[in-house]
Amino acid sequence: MKETAPSEIRIGQDEDSISAATLLEKLEKTPRSDEPGETVSDITTEVEASLFGSEQFSYERAQVLSSLEEVLVSLIVLQNRDPNGKQLLDTLAEDLDITLSPGTVYPRLVALCEDDLLKRRELVKTIEYRFDDSDKARSNVAAAARQHLALGLLFRTVVEQGDFV
Repeated sequence: MKETAPSEIRIGQDEDSISAATLLEKLEKTPRSDEPGETVSDITTEVEASLFGSEQFSYERAQVLSSLEEVLVSLIVLQNRDPNGKQLLDTLAEDLDITLSPGTVYPRLVALCEDDLLKRRELVKTIEYRFDDSDKARSNVAAAARQHLALGLLFRTVVEQGDFV
């Protein structure tokens, strides 16, 4: 069996698949898009289609929970507004098909505020969240993405080249 360098492993099954090296390069260079119509739903649909084609995919609760702070920061970026906790919970449910309780999400939002990544803005009946240190937030999300990408490539290499006897 021909060995493939991990950075050249293709992610996806068809001719539109992308190499891990290209994905990492895009990750590191991707600016925030303010284009109308790019909703969280649009982006998750595009990501799922580019990685899995027509294959059914769903996010696993444990995986989302293991990176919940980075997921929340990502959702705030993608929403192009200062969302409140309920809007973030709704986005998780609608676009990632993950239902979490407020008791799971709100403490993480508080932790992000304590880490100076987010600022709370208290309104009459709600609290909105915005970035306090956007560079630190971007760096944290990029670091988490690199970790997940590296683990994914390790797993894929083992599946493709491992001897499961």
